[in-house]
Amino acid sequence: MTDSTNTRELILGILTEVNEEGRYSHLVIRSVLEKYQYLTKQERAFITRVSEGTIQRRIELDYIIDCFSKVKGNKMKPLIRNLLRMSVYQIKYMDAVPNSAVCNEAVKLARKKGFSGLSGFVNGVLRGISRGLSEITYPDPEQFPVEALSVRYSMPEWIVEQWIRDYGEARTEQMLSASLEQAPITVRTNLARITPQELKERLAGEGVTVEELDSEAFPELFYAFAISGIDHLNGLESFRQGLFYIQDISSMMAAEYAAPKEGDCCIDVCAAPGGKSILLAEKMKETGCVEARDLTEYKVSLIEENISRCGLSNIRAVQQDATVFDEGSVGKADVLMADLPCSGLGTLRKKTDVKYRMSEAGQEELIALQRSILDTVYSYVKPGGTLLYSTCTVHRGENEENVRWFVKEHPEFKVEYQRQIFPGEHMGDGFFIAKLIRQR
Repeated sequence: MTDSTNTRELILGILTEVNEEGRYSHLVIRSVLEKYQYLTKQERAFITRVSEGTIQRRIELDYIIDCFSKVKGNKMKPLIRNLLRMSVYQIKYMDAVPNSAVCNEAVKLARKKGFSGLSGFVNGVLRGISRGLSEITYPDPEQFPVEALSVRYSMPEWIVEQWIRDYGEARTEQMLSASLEQAPITVRTNLARITPQELKERLAGEGVTVEELDSEAFPELFYAFAISGIDHLNGLESFRQGLFYIQDISSMMAAEYAAPKEGDCCIDVCAAPGGKSILLAEKMKETGCVEARDLTEYKVSLIEENISRCGLSNIRAVQQDATVFDEGSVGKADVLMADLPCSGLGTLRKKTDVKYRMSEAGQEELIALQRSILDTVYSYVKPGGTLLYSTCTVHRGENEENVRWFVKEHPEFKVEYQRQIFPGEHMGDGFFIAKLIRQR
């Protein structure tokens, strides 16, 4: 597929599925790239960059479009709205693509999709934007601080307000900036099969760029690297052989703080896709047992696929609803991992549409679910055992306030460690970790 219009047609399809049909961006993009594996590396990179960037910057792009169009974006036909968004993203953020080419390709695509009557409108809006982009007046940060940050960083205003209230303006702007950065791909060595140095050499031999982590910031993660320069993972023999596992740094740290001992019984109540569970199993060196649980057959199949690839014998996947009490697990776990469903606001670099899906009401529902699960599973922990509670979000209600509630309800647990990791801090996602020890 060398016709640029066809490549852009795939992007338009991705945006339609995500913005109009409510599908998850990372899943839709992955599905398209898997379906069209014959595309060149450059074409695949273009599809990924424009799709993710357009979704990520949607609020700003809509603001720009509304500055130049008499018909506001929310009144446009969905296909035309998404076509303009992806085109404005290229004009503003991709210098390698000539503005004239962006306009011409958008007009051709509008006609191909049956909107010949609107091709002149598309052309007029995009030509106006390409000429007047530098003259756009953005909201005044002094007069309208929340709106200004919302437009500049394409973040819904309610999240900006919440973060300012909870963490202050300086930290909020750092998080907003980090949410638009390119997330590094971090991997950890399967220590049961290969040493970190041998993996580094294998990856380099496969044409992958390997960067070691800051040893002062992450002394525990001697087995982890940041990698780049890959097209798709399944093209790497080292990945197919299970020599490494893709995992965010913050997620690795959660398993590190859980600190299982050889021979321990570990239960992970919301385990999919299984990264933390597998790391626990690796840390126990083929001893003990890890039970990786999740709600649906599909999620359990993801865990099983990763267990199989990594080749571990001391871990099994089980379909189990974490909100349903399991009598057989009471007093069984030396380590209980509770990485619970959350608002996901720490993962915005990778899951670019999460910020548009979530709401304050949605957060309240999640807090209730998190408390319900904690109230159900806490008794699985042995006296002296560890409950590791974690989320991939930045929200006091789901994090610190949940821990405060839990120890009030269950005073037999004591907080040993608690930390909010902010987005972009030390390369990782935003993440919350609380380690609680059962005293009796």
